[in-house]
Amino acid sequence: MRNAVQRRNHKERAQPAQREKWGVLEKHKDYSLRAKDYNEKKKRLKILREKAIERNPDEFNYGMLSSKTDRHGRRLQDRGNATLSQDAVKLLKTQDAGYLTTMLQQTRSRRKKVEQQFHLLNKEGGVQLPGGGNEAKSGQHIIFAVDLDEQKTMESAPQEPNAMTSNQDKLPQSAQLDNAQRGQRLRDLTCMDRRRVAREKAKTLLSLKQERTARKIRKRQREGQESVLKALQNREKGLSGTVQQLDYRRARMSNSVGGVNKAGIKWKIRERKK
Repeated sequence: MRNAVQRRNHKERAQPAQREKWGVLEKHKDYSLRAKDYNEKKKRLKILREKAIERNPDEFNYGMLSSKTDRHGRRLQDRGNATLSQDAVKLLKTQDAGYLTTMLQQTRSRRKKVEQQFHLLNKEGGVQLPGGGNEAKSGQHIIFAVDLDEQKTMESAPQEPNAMTSNQDKLPQSAQLDNAQRGQRLRDLTCMDRRRVAREKAKTLLSLKQERTARKIRKRQREGQESVLKALQNREKGLSGTVQQLDYRRARMSNSVGGVNKAGIKWKIRERKK
């Protein structure tokens, strides 16, 4: 009768929201399993430690006669894998060589394509090319004219390219007078003309800002292409070395080349004299 009465469901406490990063809250049954596993491992380590202390260095068993060790003293055991014949190994190495050759050709073609894109990007950017000369673009000095007459006078006057002089003391007297007259004209301008000059200046500054942004984008693209190119060159170098090593091993298996054995002795296939 006691079991027929509805009882209260006792629910386990969940992990609080602020400790959610630590995962599920560990219950007592989880702690019991963890403690049991820890104690078993502790007993096992204690037994192994005692065996190591009481070990006799002169002990012998007949299994030592058939067991083998490598040069580092580690025991070699048979893994149970079936031994392949030499023809099967040659076939597998041939398939590996074909796959590596295919990957090498793909990497080489991709590397050539990236090199072409990299050279085109360098020519457009006007930078120092990896194998060529410097194709840097020349800078420009922008001079604002006050009115149309001064603009025509400046266009008709001969000017040297990239000649920028910031020090007014180095200018001749006629140039200083021109600057004074230009300042007087600026002061005499109307409000509308000043707004027009301000709009032209703002438009020029906007174009310069856009050009600077485009240069930064080209620089980032160039750096990305350079990193991709270096990675492809390293991959191509590694694949070519692997293919050569695999070809050499296949030639060694067919006794068509010489080499060095495990004892460090060089040997060579003796060819028949004709």
